[in-house]
Amino acid sequence: MNAIVHRTSLRLRPDPRRVVTKLFVPGEERPEHESRSAAVIRRVMALDEETVCAALTRTVHLFAGRHRDVRATFADHFASVSHRLAVGAELTESRRLLIGAYFTHEYAIEGAALCNPSMVAHPDQTGVPPGHLRFLLSVRGIGEGHLSSVGFRTGMLAPGGVLTVDPPPAVVTTGVRSDVVHEKSLFQGKLAEFGHGDEVSAVLNRWLPERFTTGELDRLLADLHPQLVARQEAHRTIELIRWIAACNYASEFPEDTVVSGRVLWPTGPSERQGMEDARFVRFTDDDGDQTYYATYTAYDGVDVAPQLLQTNDFRTFQVSQTTGSAARNKGMALFPRRIGGRFAALSRGDGESTAVVTSDDIRTWNGARPVEVPARDWDLVQVGNCGSPIETPEGWLVLTHGVGPMRVYSMGAILLDLEHPERVLATLSEPLLLPAATERDGYVPNVVYSCGSLLHDDTLVIPYGASDSTIALATASVREVLGAMVRIAA
Repeated sequence: MNAIVHRTSLRLRPDPRRVVTKLFVPGEERPEHESRSAAVIRRVMALDEETVCAALTRTVHLFAGRHRDVRATFADHFASVSHRLAVGAELTESRRLLIGAYFTHEYAIEGAALCNPSMVAHPDQTGVPPGHLRFLLSVRGIGEGHLSSVGFRTGMLAPGGVLTVDPPPAVVTTGVRSDVVHEKSLFQGKLAEFGHGDEVSAVLNRWLPERFTTGELDRLLADLHPQLVARQEAHRTIELIRWIAACNYASEFPEDTVVSGRVLWPTGPSERQGMEDARFVRFTDDDGDQTYYATYTAYDGVDVAPQLLQTNDFRTFQVSQTTGSAARNKGMALFPRRIGGRFAALSRGDGESTAVVTSDDIRTWNGARPVEVPARDWDLVQVGNCGSPIETPEGWLVLTHGVGPMRVYSMGAILLDLEHPERVLATLSEPLLLPAATERDGYVPNVVYSCGSLLHDDTLVIPYGASDSTIALATASVREVLGAMVRIAA
Protein backbone atom coordinates (compact mmCIF):
# COMPACT_ATOMS: atom_id res chain seq x y z
CA MET A 1 0.00 0.00 0.00
CA ASN A 2 2.93 2.34 0.61
CA ALA A 3 3.53 2.43 -3.17
CA ILE A 4 0.59 4.84 -3.46
CA VAL A 5 2.37 7.47 -1.37
CA HIS A 6 5.51 9.16 -2.66
CA ARG A 7 7.76 10.71 -0.03
CA THR A 8 9.50 13.90 -1.08
CA SER A 9 13.01 14.85 -0.04
CA LEU A 10 11.73 17.88 1.87
CA ARG A 11 12.25 17.76 5.61
CA LEU A 12 11.44 20.56 8.05
CA ARG A 13 13.61 20.34 11.13
CA PRO A 14 13.33 22.14 14.46
CA ASP A 15 15.43 25.28 14.57
CA PRO A 16 16.62 26.23 18.09
CA ARG A 17 17.47 29.71 16.77
CA ARG A 18 13.77 30.54 16.52
CA VAL A 19 13.23 32.17 19.90
CA VAL A 20 10.70 34.44 21.57
CA THR A 21 11.07 36.62 24.67
CA LYS A 22 9.12 35.78 27.81
CA LEU A 23 8.78 37.32 31.26
CA PHE A 24 11.24 35.66 33.67
CA VAL A 25 10.71 35.96 37.43
CA PRO A 26 13.71 34.48 39.27
CA GLY A 27 12.66 31.94 41.86
CA GLU A 28 9.35 31.14 40.18
CA GLU A 29 10.78 28.66 37.69
CA ARG A 30 9.11 26.04 39.87
CA PRO A 31 5.64 26.76 41.30
CA GLU A 32 6.55 25.92 44.89
CA HIS A 33 9.44 28.43 44.96
CA GLU A 34 9.12 32.04 46.03
CA SER A 35 9.95 35.03 43.87
CA ARG A 36 13.44 36.52 44.20
CA SER A 37 12.50 39.62 42.22
CA ALA A 38 12.95 42.07 45.11
CA ALA A 39 16.52 40.90 45.69
CA VAL A 40 17.39 41.14 41.99
CA ILE A 41 16.01 44.67 41.73
CA ARG A 42 17.87 45.70 44.87
CA ARG A 43 21.15 44.52 43.32
CA VAL A 44 20.51 46.38 40.08
CA MET A 45 19.66 49.54 42.03
CA ALA A 46 23.04 49.28 43.75
CA LEU A 47 24.95 49.47 40.45
CA ASP A 48 26.49 52.78 39.45
CA GLU A 49 25.08 54.46 36.36
CA GLU A 50 28.15 53.81 34.23
CA THR A 51 27.89 50.07 34.86
CA VAL A 52 24.15 50.17 34.17
CA CYS A 53 24.65 51.85 30.79
CA ALA A 54 27.45 49.48 29.80
CA ALA A 55 25.45 46.38 30.78
CA LEU A 56 22.38 47.60 28.91
CA THR A 57 24.37 48.43 25.78
CA ARG A 58 26.01 45.01 25.81
CA THR A 59 22.67 43.21 26.32
CA VAL A 60 20.87 45.14 23.58
CA HIS A 61 23.74 44.46 21.19
CA LEU A 62 23.57 40.71 21.91
CA PHE A 63 19.83 40.34 21.48
CA ALA A 64 18.49 43.15 19.25
CA GLY A 65 18.98 41.12 16.06
CA ARG A 66 17.10 38.14 17.48
CA HIS A 67 13.88 39.97 18.34
CA ARG A 68 11.56 42.55 16.86
CA ASP A 69 12.06 45.34 19.46
CA VAL A 70 14.04 44.12 22.43
CA ARG A 71 14.08 47.54 24.16
CA ALA A 72 10.28 47.65 24.09
CA THR A 73 10.23 44.17 25.61
CA PHE A 74 12.55 45.29 28.41
CA ALA A 75 10.32 48.29 29.08
CA ASP A 76 7.22 46.10 29.24
CA HIS A 77 8.86 43.61 31.60
CA PHE A 78 10.10 46.43 33.82
CA ALA A 79 6.50 47.61 34.11
CA SER A 80 5.52 44.08 35.18
CA VAL A 81 7.80 44.21 38.24
CA SER A 82 7.95 47.95 38.98
CA HIS A 83 5.68 47.47 42.01
CA ARG A 84 8.76 46.07 43.77
CA LEU A 85 10.44 49.50 43.75
CA ALA A 86 10.22 51.89 46.67
CA VAL A 87 7.48 54.49 46.39
CA GLY A 88 8.85 57.62 44.72
CA ALA A 89 12.01 55.94 43.41
CA GLU A 90 13.49 57.78 40.45
CA LEU A 91 15.24 55.76 37.76
CA THR A 92 16.93 56.65 34.52
CA GLU A 93 15.60 55.03 31.37
CA SER A 94 18.73 52.89 31.16
CA ARG A 95 18.20 51.50 34.65
CA ARG A 96 14.55 50.78 33.91
CA LEU A 97 15.46 48.88 30.74
CA LEU A 98 18.25 46.97 32.45
CA ILE A 99 15.87 45.85 35.21
CA GLY A 100 13.50 44.70 32.46
CA ALA A 101 16.34 42.75 30.85
CA TYR A 102 16.98 40.86 34.09
CA PHE A 103 13.31 39.82 34.02
CA THR A 104 13.42 38.58 30.41
CA HIS A 105 14.49 35.28 28.94
CA GLU A 106 14.46 33.60 25.57
CA TYR A 107 12.37 30.53 24.82
CA ALA A 108 13.24 28.30 21.86
CA ILE A 109 9.82 27.45 20.45
CA GLU A 110 11.22 24.52 18.45
CA GLY A 111 13.98 23.59 20.87
CA ALA A 112 12.72 20.01 21.32
CA ALA A 113 10.68 19.15 18.23
CA LEU A 114 8.73 20.29 15.17
CA CYS A 115 5.80 18.12 14.17
CA ASN A 116 2.10 17.52 13.42
CA PRO A 117 1.41 19.93 10.53
CA SER A 118 -1.77 20.83 8.71
CA MET A 119 -1.92 22.34 5.21
CA VAL A 120 -4.38 24.74 3.56
CA ALA A 121 -4.42 26.95 0.49
CA HIS A 122 -2.81 30.30 1.30
CA PRO A 123 -5.37 33.16 1.47
CA ASP A 124 -3.19 35.21 -0.91
CA GLN A 125 -2.73 33.64 -4.35
CA THR A 126 -1.55 36.88 -5.97
CA GLY A 127 1.03 36.29 -8.69
CA VAL A 128 0.83 32.50 -8.54
CA PRO A 129 1.49 30.94 -11.98
CA PRO A 130 -1.29 28.87 -13.61
CA GLY A 131 -1.49 25.34 -12.25
CA HIS A 132 0.43 26.29 -9.10
CA LEU A 133 -0.90 26.77 -5.59
CA ARG A 134 0.60 28.71 -2.74
CA PHE A 135 0.04 26.86 0.53
CA LEU A 136 0.24 27.59 4.21
CA LEU A 137 1.47 25.00 6.67
CA SER A 138 0.72 25.14 10.38
CA VAL A 139 3.33 23.48 12.58
CA ARG A 140 3.52 22.43 16.20
CA GLY A 141 6.71 23.60 17.85
CA ILE A 142 7.71 21.97 21.13
CA GLY A 143 10.18 23.59 23.47
CA GLU A 144 11.49 23.28 27.00
CA GLY A 145 9.04 21.59 29.36
CA HIS A 146 7.04 20.10 26.46
CA LEU A 147 5.35 23.46 25.91
CA SER A 148 3.72 23.59 22.45
CA SER A 149 2.88 26.56 20.26
CA VAL A 150 1.48 26.99 16.74
CA GLY A 151 3.76 28.35 14.03
CA PHE A 152 3.56 28.60 10.25
CA ARG A 153 5.48 27.99 7.04
CA THR A 154 4.57 28.88 3.45
CA GLY A 155 5.41 27.27 0.14
CA MET A 156 4.36 26.42 -3.40
CA LEU A 157 2.85 23.36 -5.02
CA ALA A 158 3.72 23.12 -8.71
CA PRO A 159 2.22 20.82 -11.35
CA GLY A 160 3.38 17.24 -10.99
CA GLY A 161 3.35 17.47 -7.20
CA VAL A 162 6.62 19.44 -6.97
CA LEU A 163 6.81 21.12 -3.56
CA THR A 164 8.96 23.96 -2.28
CA VAL A 165 8.92 25.47 1.21
CA ASP A 166 9.97 29.08 1.78
CA PRO A 167 12.70 29.71 4.36
CA PRO A 168 11.11 31.40 7.40
CA PRO A 169 12.48 34.68 8.79
CA ALA A 170 14.99 34.56 11.61
CA VAL A 171 12.92 36.77 13.91
CA VAL A 172 9.77 35.27 15.42
CA THR A 173 6.90 37.40 16.75
CA THR A 174 4.11 36.52 19.16
CA GLY A 175 0.72 38.20 18.89
CA VAL A 176 -0.68 40.93 21.09
CA ARG A 177 -3.61 39.74 23.17
CA SER A 178 -6.87 41.69 23.24
CA ASP A 179 -10.39 41.14 24.55
CA VAL A 180 -13.23 39.87 22.37
CA VAL A 181 -16.99 40.17 22.43
CA HIS A 182 -18.21 37.12 24.37
CA GLU A 183 -21.12 34.79 23.60
CA LYS A 184 -23.46 34.19 26.51
CA SER A 185 -24.34 30.73 25.19
CA LEU A 186 -20.71 29.66 25.58
CA PHE A 187 -20.62 30.83 29.21
CA GLN A 188 -23.88 29.01 29.90
CA GLY A 189 -22.51 25.84 28.37
CA LYS A 190 -19.21 25.96 30.26
CA LEU A 191 -20.93 26.72 33.59
CA ALA A 192 -23.28 23.77 33.06
CA GLU A 193 -20.34 21.58 32.03
CA PHE A 194 -18.61 22.30 35.35
CA GLY A 195 -21.81 21.93 37.38
CA HIS A 196 -22.22 25.57 38.38
CA GLY A 197 -25.93 26.36 38.32
CA ASP A 198 -26.11 28.62 41.38
CA GLU A 199 -27.55 32.11 41.86
CA VAL A 200 -24.54 33.86 40.34
CA SER A 201 -25.08 31.87 37.15
CA ALA A 202 -28.75 32.85 37.25
CA VAL A 203 -27.82 36.53 37.47
CA LEU A 204 -25.55 36.14 34.46
CA ASN A 205 -28.32 34.39 32.52
CA ARG A 206 -30.83 37.07 33.44
CA TRP A 207 -28.93 40.29 32.90
CA LEU A 208 -26.17 39.75 30.38
CA PRO A 209 -27.07 40.30 26.70
CA GLU A 210 -26.45 37.53 24.18
CA ARG A 211 -23.13 39.17 23.29
CA PHE A 212 -21.16 41.23 25.80
CA THR A 213 -17.75 42.70 26.48
CA THR A 214 -15.36 41.89 29.31
CA GLY A 215 -16.12 45.35 30.73
CA GLU A 216 -19.85 44.61 30.84
CA LEU A 217 -19.12 41.33 32.58
CA ASP A 218 -16.89 43.03 35.15
CA ARG A 219 -19.58 45.59 35.94
CA LEU A 220 -22.21 42.88 36.39
CA LEU A 221 -19.99 40.92 38.77
CA ALA A 222 -19.12 44.10 40.71
CA ASP A 223 -22.83 44.83 41.21
CA LEU A 224 -23.73 41.40 42.60
CA HIS A 225 -25.73 41.52 45.83
CA PRO A 226 -23.35 41.35 48.82
CA GLN A 227 -25.22 38.40 50.31
CA LEU A 228 -24.71 36.43 47.10
CA VAL A 229 -21.03 37.25 46.95
CA ALA A 230 -20.54 36.14 50.57
CA ARG A 231 -21.55 32.58 49.76
CA GLN A 232 -18.68 30.13 49.28
CA GLU A 233 -20.17 28.67 46.11
CA ALA A 234 -20.48 32.18 44.66
CA HIS A 235 -16.72 32.69 44.92
CA ARG A 236 -16.12 29.50 42.95
CA THR A 237 -18.61 30.49 40.27
CA ILE A 238 -17.21 34.02 39.93
CA GLU A 239 -13.71 32.57 39.60
CA LEU A 240 -14.93 30.18 36.91
CA ILE A 241 -16.70 32.99 35.01
CA ARG A 242 -13.52 35.06 34.98
CA TRP A 243 -11.55 31.98 33.90
CA ILE A 244 -13.91 31.46 30.94
CA ALA A 245 -13.53 35.11 29.94
CA ALA A 246 -9.73 34.84 30.08
CA CYS A 247 -9.77 31.71 27.89
CA ASN A 248 -11.52 33.52 25.04
CA TYR A 249 -9.45 36.26 23.44
CA ALA A 250 -7.94 37.64 20.24
CA SER A 251 -4.30 37.61 19.15
CA GLU A 252 -3.10 40.15 16.60
CA PHE A 253 0.27 40.44 14.85
CA PRO A 254 1.91 43.61 13.47
CA GLU A 255 1.15 44.31 9.82
CA ASP A 256 4.81 44.28 8.81
CA THR A 257 5.34 40.68 9.94
CA VAL A 258 5.07 37.74 7.56
CA VAL A 259 2.97 34.72 8.43
CA SER A 260 5.96 32.36 8.73
CA GLY A 261 7.41 34.71 11.35
CA ARG A 262 4.31 34.54 13.55
CA VAL A 263 3.69 32.12 16.39
CA LEU A 264 0.52 31.61 18.37
CA TRP A 265 1.76 31.39 21.93
CA PRO A 266 -0.32 29.79 24.76
CA THR A 267 -2.01 32.75 26.44
CA GLY A 268 -5.30 31.64 27.98
CA PRO A 269 -5.41 29.71 31.28
CA SER A 270 -6.87 26.62 29.60
CA GLU A 271 -3.79 26.38 27.35
CA ARG A 272 -1.05 27.52 29.72
CA GLN A 273 0.89 24.30 29.11
CA GLY A 274 0.42 24.25 25.37
CA MET A 275 -1.51 24.69 22.12
CA GLU A 276 -1.22 21.35 20.36
CA ASP A 277 -2.02 19.88 16.94
CA ALA A 278 -3.92 22.65 15.15
CA ARG A 279 -6.09 21.29 12.34
CA PHE A 280 -6.67 24.18 9.94
CA VAL A 281 -9.39 24.12 7.29
CA ARG A 282 -10.67 26.67 4.79
CA PHE A 283 -14.38 26.74 5.55
CA THR A 284 -16.91 27.85 2.93
CA ASP A 285 -20.29 28.86 4.35
CA ASP A 286 -23.61 28.49 2.58
CA ASP A 287 -23.44 32.11 1.34
CA GLY A 288 -19.99 31.57 -0.15
CA ASP A 289 -18.05 33.42 2.55
CA GLN A 290 -14.76 31.76 3.44
CA THR A 291 -13.11 31.64 6.84
CA TYR A 292 -10.11 29.73 8.11
CA TYR A 293 -10.84 27.73 11.24
CA ALA A 294 -8.65 25.42 13.24
CA THR A 295 -9.46 23.13 16.10
CA TYR A 296 -6.58 22.49 18.46
CA THR A 297 -5.92 20.86 21.81
CA ALA A 298 -5.62 23.22 24.76
CA TYR A 299 -3.60 21.75 27.63
CA ASP A 300 -3.46 23.36 31.06
CA GLY A 301 -1.10 20.86 32.63
CA VAL A 302 -3.88 18.55 33.83
CA ASP A 303 -6.81 18.60 31.42
CA VAL A 304 -7.10 18.73 27.63
CA ALA A 305 -9.96 20.27 25.66
CA PRO A 306 -10.69 21.11 22.02
CA GLN A 307 -10.62 24.85 21.29
CA LEU A 308 -11.20 26.91 18.16
CA LEU A 309 -9.10 29.36 16.15
CA GLN A 310 -10.69 31.67 13.58
CA THR A 311 -8.98 33.97 11.09
CA ASN A 312 -9.39 35.49 7.66
CA ASP A 313 -5.83 36.69 7.11
CA PHE A 314 -3.56 34.76 9.51
CA ARG A 315 -2.71 38.07 11.16
CA THR A 316 -5.64 38.37 13.56
CA PHE A 317 -6.91 35.25 15.31
CA GLN A 318 -9.89 34.75 17.58
CA VAL A 319 -9.47 32.04 20.20
CA SER A 320 -12.63 30.38 21.55
CA GLN A 321 -13.46 27.55 23.87
CA THR A 322 -15.94 24.87 22.88
CA THR A 323 -18.60 23.19 24.96
CA GLY A 324 -21.21 20.45 24.80
CA SER A 325 -21.26 16.72 25.40
CA ALA A 326 -19.13 16.03 22.30
CA ALA A 327 -16.46 18.71 22.90
CA ARG A 328 -14.03 16.49 24.70
CA ASN A 329 -10.58 14.97 24.42
CA LYS A 330 -8.20 15.51 21.49
CA GLY A 331 -8.38 15.36 17.74
CA MET A 332 -11.49 17.30 16.66
CA ALA A 333 -11.48 18.18 12.92
CA LEU A 334 -14.02 20.41 11.17
CA PHE A 335 -15.68 19.59 7.87
CA PRO A 336 -14.99 22.37 5.30
CA ARG A 337 -18.69 23.24 4.85
CA ARG A 338 -22.03 22.84 6.59
CA ILE A 339 -23.89 19.57 6.22
CA GLY A 340 -27.65 19.79 6.42
CA GLY A 341 -27.36 23.41 7.54
CA ARG A 342 -25.15 22.59 10.53
CA PHE A 343 -21.45 22.67 11.28
CA ALA A 344 -19.98 19.18 11.45
CA ALA A 345 -16.77 17.73 12.81
CA LEU A 346 -15.01 14.47 13.47
CA SER A 347 -14.20 13.91 17.11
CA ARG A 348 -12.55 11.36 19.36
CA GLY A 349 -14.51 12.18 22.48
CA ASP A 350 -14.08 8.76 24.04
CA GLY A 351 -10.34 8.77 23.42
CA GLU A 352 -10.27 5.77 21.10
CA SER A 353 -12.85 5.93 18.30
CA THR A 354 -14.12 8.38 15.69
CA ALA A 355 -17.56 9.99 15.65
CA VAL A 356 -19.36 12.72 13.69
CA VAL A 357 -20.62 15.60 15.84
CA THR A 358 -22.65 18.66 14.89
CA SER A 359 -23.20 22.23 16.02
CA ASP A 360 -25.45 25.18 15.24
CA ASP A 361 -22.91 27.80 16.33
CA ILE A 362 -19.49 26.04 15.86
CA ARG A 363 -18.82 26.27 19.61
CA THR A 364 -21.45 23.96 21.13
CA TRP A 365 -21.05 20.35 20.04
CA ASN A 366 -23.47 17.49 20.70
CA GLY A 367 -24.98 14.45 19.05
CA ALA A 368 -22.01 12.13 18.52
CA ARG A 369 -22.65 9.42 15.90
CA PRO A 370 -20.06 6.61 15.69
CA VAL A 371 -18.04 6.27 12.49
CA GLU A 372 -14.99 4.10 13.10
CA VAL A 373 -13.79 1.95 16.01
CA PRO A 374 -10.51 0.06 16.56
CA ALA A 375 -10.86 -3.17 14.57
CA ARG A 376 -7.62 -4.04 12.76
CA ASP A 377 -4.33 -5.30 14.12
CA TRP A 378 -2.63 -1.96 13.39
CA ASP A 379 -5.24 0.21 15.16
CA LEU A 380 -6.53 -1.79 18.15
CA VAL A 381 -5.38 0.85 20.66
CA GLN A 382 -7.21 3.77 19.07
CA VAL A 383 -8.31 5.35 15.81
CA GLY A 384 -8.78 8.99 14.91
CA ASN A 385 -8.55 11.49 12.09
CA CYS A 386 -5.46 13.03 10.54
CA GLY A 387 -7.14 16.31 9.70
CA SER A 388 -10.33 17.69 8.22
CA PRO A 389 -12.28 15.63 5.67
CA ILE A 390 -11.50 16.38 2.01
CA GLU A 391 -14.48 16.61 -0.32
CA THR A 392 -14.37 14.51 -3.49
CA PRO A 393 -17.21 13.57 -5.87
CA GLU A 394 -17.14 10.05 -4.38
CA GLY A 395 -17.42 11.22 -0.76
CA TRP A 396 -15.49 12.73 2.14
CA LEU A 397 -11.95 11.38 2.07
CA VAL A 398 -10.64 11.20 5.65
CA LEU A 399 -7.04 10.39 6.38
CA THR A 400 -6.92 8.56 9.67
CA HIS A 401 -4.46 7.36 12.25
CA GLY A 402 -4.35 4.06 14.07
CA VAL A 403 -2.25 2.97 17.03
CA GLY A 404 -1.04 -0.61 17.16
CA PRO A 405 1.51 -2.80 18.97
CA MET A 406 4.44 -0.95 20.58
CA ARG A 407 2.42 2.26 20.15
CA VAL A 408 3.23 2.45 16.46
CA TYR A 409 1.18 5.17 14.73
CA SER A 410 0.14 4.46 11.13
CA MET A 411 -1.98 6.46 8.71
CA GLY A 412 -4.99 5.02 6.91
CA ALA A 413 -8.06 6.35 5.08
CA ILE A 414 -11.83 6.04 5.04
CA LEU A 415 -14.50 7.44 2.71
CA LEU A 416 -17.71 8.93 4.15
CA ASP A 417 -21.04 9.74 2.52
CA LEU A 418 -21.25 13.40 1.50
CA GLU A 419 -24.65 14.11 3.06
CA HIS A 420 -24.65 11.44 5.77
CA PRO A 421 -21.03 11.39 6.95
CA GLU A 422 -21.74 8.86 9.69
CA ARG A 423 -21.98 6.31 6.86
CA VAL A 424 -18.64 4.77 5.90
CA LEU A 425 -18.58 3.96 2.18
CA ALA A 426 -15.08 2.52 1.85
CA THR A 427 -11.86 2.00 3.74
CA LEU A 428 -8.24 1.01 3.24
CA SER A 429 -7.60 -2.45 4.60
CA GLU A 430 -3.89 -1.72 5.10
CA PRO A 431 -2.07 1.43 6.28
CA LEU A 432 -1.52 4.18 3.74
CA LEU A 433 1.66 5.30 5.49
CA LEU A 434 3.88 3.59 8.06
CA PRO A 435 6.98 5.00 9.79
CA ALA A 436 9.96 4.41 7.53
CA ALA A 437 13.24 3.19 8.99
CA THR A 438 14.57 6.77 8.94
CA GLU A 439 11.43 8.09 10.67
CA ARG A 440 11.20 5.74 13.65
CA ASP A 441 13.54 7.57 16.02
CA GLY A 442 12.64 10.85 17.66
CA TYR A 443 10.96 12.66 20.51
CA VAL A 444 8.10 10.13 20.38
CA PRO A 445 9.34 7.05 18.43
CA ASN A 446 7.45 5.09 15.76
CA VAL A 447 4.94 7.78 14.80
CA VAL A 448 3.66 9.24 11.54
CA TYR A 449 0.89 11.76 12.17
CA SER A 450 -0.76 14.54 10.22
CA CYS A 451 -3.21 17.25 11.21
CA GLY A 452 -4.44 18.01 7.71
CA SER A 453 -3.69 17.37 4.03
CA LEU A 454 -4.35 19.46 0.93
CA LEU A 455 -5.96 18.41 -2.36
CA HIS A 456 -5.04 20.32 -5.54
CA ASP A 457 -6.36 18.85 -8.80
CA ASP A 458 -5.48 15.16 -8.42
CA THR A 459 -2.51 15.72 -6.10
CA LEU A 460 -3.03 14.95 -2.44
CA VAL A 461 -0.25 16.55 -0.38
CA ILE A 462 0.25 14.84 2.98
CA PRO A 463 2.42 16.74 5.47
CA TYR A 464 3.20 14.64 8.51
CA GLY A 465 5.19 14.62 11.69
CA ALA A 466 7.82 11.90 11.91
CA SER A 467 8.22 10.60 15.45
CA ASP A 468 7.25 14.01 16.81
CA SER A 469 10.62 15.40 15.77
CA THR A 470 10.58 16.59 12.16
CA ILE A 471 8.05 17.27 9.42
CA ALA A 472 8.05 15.42 6.11
CA LEU A 473 5.87 15.89 3.03
CA ALA A 474 4.48 13.21 0.75
CA THR A 475 2.16 13.19 -2.25
CA ALA A 476 -0.35 10.77 -3.71
CA SER A 477 -2.86 10.63 -6.52
CA VAL A 478 -6.30 10.94 -4.98
CA ARG A 479 -7.64 8.71 -7.76
CA GLU A 480 -5.21 5.99 -6.75
CA VAL A 481 -6.08 6.33 -3.07
CA LEU A 482 -9.80 6.07 -3.80
CA GLY A 483 -9.21 3.19 -6.22
CA ALA A 484 -7.37 1.21 -3.57
CA MET A 485 -10.17 1.47 -1.06
CA VAL A 486 -12.46 -1.45 -0.31
CA ARG A 487 -16.15 -0.65 -0.63
CA ILE A 488 -18.40 -1.49 2.31
CA ALA A 489 -21.75 -3.07 1.50
CA ALA A 490 -24.74 -0.93 2.43
